Amino acid sequence: MTLVAGVDSSTQSCKVVVRDADTGELVRQGRASHPDGTSVDPRHWWDALQTAIADAGGLDDVDAISVGGQQHGMVALDSSGEVVRDALLWNDTRSAQAALDLVEELGDGDAEKGAQAWADAVGSVPVASLTVTKLRWLRDAEPENADRVAAVALPHDWLTWRLSGNGAGSGGAGLDQLVTDRSDASGTGYWSPVTNDYRLDLLERGLGHRVHLPRVLGPSEAGPRAVVGGREPVLGPGAGDNAAAALALGLGPGDVAVSIGTSGVVSAIASSPTADGSGLVTGFADATGAFLPLACTLNASRVLDAAARMLGVDHAGLSELALSAPAGADGLVLVPYLEGERTPNKPDATGALHGLRLANTTPAHLARAAVEGMLCALADGIDALRAQGVAVERLFLIGGGAQSRAVREIAPTVFGLPVHVPTPGEYVADGAARQAAWVLSGSATAPSWTAAAEAALHSADPVARVREQYAAVRELTGTRPL
Repeated sequence: MTLVAGVDSSTQSCKVVVRDADTGELVRQGRASHPDGTSVDPRHWWDALQTAIADAGGLDDVDAISVGGQQHGMVALDSSGEVVRDALLWNDTRSAQAALDLVEELGDGDAEKGAQAWADAVGSVPVASLTVTKLRWLRDAEPENADRVAAVALPHDWLTWRLSGNGAGSGGAGLDQLVTDRSDASGTGYWSPVTNDYRLDLLERGLGHRVHLPRVLGPSEAGPRAVVGGREPVLGPGAGDNAAAALALGLGPGDVAVSIGTSGVVSAIASSPTADGSGLVTGFADATGAFLPLACTLNASRVLDAAARMLGVDHAGLSELALSAPAGADGLVLVPYLEGERTPNKPDATGALHGLRLANTTPAHLARAAVEGMLCALADGIDALRAQGVAVERLFLIGGGAQSRAVREIAPTVFGLPVHVPTPGEYVADGAARQAAWVLSGSATAPSWTAAAEAALHSADPVARVREQYAAVRELTGTRPL
C-alpha cells in the first residue's frame, strides 16, 4: 500500500490525514489545536503540525505530503529566515483602511476606477483579508519591521518550507526554497490567476519595497523533498483551504460549495476568470488549473454559536428551536455582521435585529432569525457569482455549520435549490491528500477518489419572503465604536 498525507492548517486547528494513494481509503488521522486570535506566531502552527503528525501515528511510511490551509495570512520573514512579527490572519481587520488607500491610489483618487483596476490586474479588489493590505498596514504602522522583510509567505507556504528542512536555525535561510500554488497565490492581491505571474508593482505598492516571493508550482508539480523521520517524501504544491476542499469533493463547472465554518464561503469551479470591480466576488484560482471565484463572509458558524449562547442552549437545542418557528420568523430579521463583514465590505459594521414585535420575541423566533440571517448572507454570495456569469447548478453544503439540522433543512428554502450534504469529513486535508497522490502518480489528472458521491440531498420549497425581508434591512447596521 502506498500512503500519502494531507494537512489542513486552519484558523482553529491542524488536521493530518493519511490515505491510500490508490483508493483514497483513510488509514489514520491526527489533530491539534491552534491558539485563538487574529495575530499568531507561526511557530504555533509548526508545533501543532508536529503534534497532529504524532497523533496520526507519524509519517515515516508516507511517500508524499501536501499542505492545505487558511488563506491570506501574512508571514513576513527576514533575510535569515526568522519570522519578523506575528502573522496577521485573514480575519484580522486592522488593515481595512490600508485596503481603501490601495484602491484609491490605483484609481488616482477614484475608488470605483481603482477597484476595477485591481480586479482586472489580480481578479480581486483589496479588502482587509488580502495579504497585500496587511503588508501596507505593516509599512505604515511598523516601518522598522517592514524594512526587515526579505520574503513574504502564506501559512501553507511556510509550513511546506519548514517541512523541507528550511527556516531559521536550519543552516541557512533557504528563502529560495519557498513554494506555493496558484490557489493560495491568487489570494495575496499581487499574483494574477490570468497571467500566472506576480504583480511586483502591486507588492511594492503594499510593502514599499520588493522581496522574495514563493515560486508558484503547477497543480501536480512536485516541490522539494520533506524531511520527516528517516524518509524524504515528496511535497506537493499545497492549496488554499477552499481549493483543497473543492478538490476533495471532486467539484466541476456548475458546482458550488457553500462552506459554513469560522467564515462562510461560497465558491465555484469556473473555466474562465472573473474580474468583479464591486469586490463581492474574488477571482481566485483553483487547485486543478481552473478558476475558483468565491464570495466570503466573516460571519458564519459563529452566528450560530452566538445565538446558542444568547439562548442558553447547545447547537441541537438551537436547531430544535429554529425549526419550531415559522419560515421568516414572523418578520424578525438578524443581520449577522457580528465581527464586521467582508462581503459586503463593512469591516466596522455590527449585527442588528429588525422587526421586533411582541409576537416574535421568543427563543424560537430568534433562533430561526439567526439561521436565516446567516444563510441569507451566503445566498447573496451565490447571487454575486451568478452576476459574474458563473454557473450555479448544484450546491454542496460543507463545514461545521452543515452539521446543524436546522441549517440543512432551512438552506434549500433560502438558496432556492436543493443542497447536497456530503458525509462529514476533513475536506481540506482530504483534498491535500488527493493532491499528494496526484503528484506522486505523475498523471495528467487527479486520482478518481473523491468525497462527492457520499452526499445526502435535502430539498424544500423556496420561501421568497425570507430573502425579501432580509434585503430590506441588510444595510441598516450599526458601527463599532473606536
